[in-house]
Amino acid sequence: MGHFLERVREARPLVHFITNFVTVNDCANITLATGASPIMADAPEEMAEVTSICDALVINMGTLNARTAASMVAAGKAASKAGHVVVFDPVGAGVSALRNETAHNILQEVRPTLIRGNLSEIRYLALGLGGSHGVDAAQGDSVTIDNIHTHADMILHFARRQQCVVVASGPIDIVSDGRKVFCVHNGCSFMGRITGTGCMASGVLAAFAAAGRDRLFEAAVAATVCMGVAGEMAARRLKKGEGTGSFRTYLLDAVSCLKPRELDRQARLECLAPEKGGEGNVD
Repeated sequence: MGHFLERVREARPLVHFITNFVTVNDCANITLATGASPIMADAPEEMAEVTSICDALVINMGTLNARTAASMVAAGKAASKAGHVVVFDPVGAGVSALRNETAHNILQEVRPTLIRGNLSEIRYLALGLGGSHGVDAAQGDSVTIDNIHTHADMILHFARRQQCVVVASGPIDIVSDGRKVFCVHNGCSFMGRITGTGCMASGVLAAFAAAGRDRLFEAAVAATVCMGVAGEMAARRLKKGEGTGSFRTYLLDAVSCLKPRELDRQARLECLAPEKGGEGNVD
């Protein structure tokens, strides 16, 4: 786990965001906290130039419109052609025709390296069923000990079909590359009470994946653990009278101050489906 954080801080990958205006500042700051660098650009006229200098691209549909939808596809194609990491965050997939059409265009034309969303968004992309409650997971779409294997199986088959790594975020995070499935049990309830933790997680994912391109699945697991551990550290700092505003600040502090050995020590992983012939380990 920890050596992927070290890689990010050594390589300082440049991450291009086409993201939403609600959480753009949080995405920039969490990326800086990992040791990577962000650049925010969504004008169609500069997609080719910006993409050419970056190591990874994050496509986030949070505040989607026709102009940004075109930029997402253009930048995604350019990044994929250049062999860069492309993280797709299908915010609100299943909510509207524009979001659904854009999501399917990105899946077909861009072929993202990684897809990260809540369980409702992933379910819609995988099965065409349901939809989010606004930009949040629908009520009942929560991974629990009782249903974890059912959800893990759906995510594994979706990852296999898309030939990419899929991360479904929630109280228990599920990560699969179509062969292996790991559950990440790190995190805290406060993470669901502030806007942007999912968007921030996509930025962390892009930074780790860009620095660990040769071990993409392991890098995705490490990034997911990083966000969860940081959330736990932030929650532990809260004092009486402090709430979501303080938690947001402490979350950034936790990522920026996180030591690789802490990531290794605090990771809580469960292997549900190891690759055939493999050991089911992430180091």
